[in-house]
Parts: sequence; structure tokens; C-alpha cells
Amino acid sequence: MMLLSFLIISIALLISVAFYTIAERKILGYIQIRKGPNKVGMVGILQPFSDAIKLFSKSMILSENTNFTLTYSSPAIVFILSLMIIPIIPFSNLGLTDSNFSILGFFIISSLSVYGVILIGWSANTKYW
Repeated sequence: MMLLSFLIISIALLISVAFYTIAERKILGYIQIRKGPNKVGMVGILQPFSDAIKLFSKSMILSENTNFTLTYSSPAIVFILSLMIIPIIPFSNLGLTDSNFSILGFFIISSLSVYGVILIGWSANTKYW
């Protein structure tokens, strides 16, 4: 039962992030006096899914100096760390953990995800790093 509630909460959070990004893009479009994303679906409601398909269909350009293992595993590390935050967030009765140190765990895990992003850049072994 806890695994099912974890999956439901995780999927709901990931989908809500997609719609927060479309709301942000729409607001920025209105601020800059231009049209926001409204090409895919009715008033752009399918734009996050179109962006996800575009993101997953892109290929990485790698040089011969690139550390392939770190380059491909670093985004997964960042994603796993972001998913590790979900169980410590209290969602009324659906919270998976109830601890006095939940806020401390949130700050620790969210600060560790920065190292994954740094690892992505470092593994490229380019002169621009």
C-alpha cells in the first residue's frame, strides 16, 4: 500500500511540474508581450508532453575525451536524488515518513543534487570546464 501511495504521489508531482512550467512559459509570454506556447493541443495544454518527447529524442554530442560512464549516469543520479525527497514531504495522511528531521533531510538531499550537476559538467573533460 505504501508503494502504491508513493507511486501515485510521485507521478502526480512529476505531472504537476510539467504544468507549472507551461504556466510559467505562458506568464513570461504575456509579460514580454508575445504569445506563449499555444501550438500543441487546445491552448497549449499538451505542450509539456511535446517538450518531453523532444527532450527524450535528442542525442548527446560527445568528444573522445568524455567520460561516458559519468556523463550518462549523472542525470540519473540527480533524478534519483530528486525522487528521494518525495517520501519525506508530509502529504496529510499519505506521508511515507514522519520524522522530526524531515526538513533537515530535505535540505541535505536537495543540496546533494548540485554535485550531480557539477559531475555532468566535469565528466565532459572540455577546456570550457
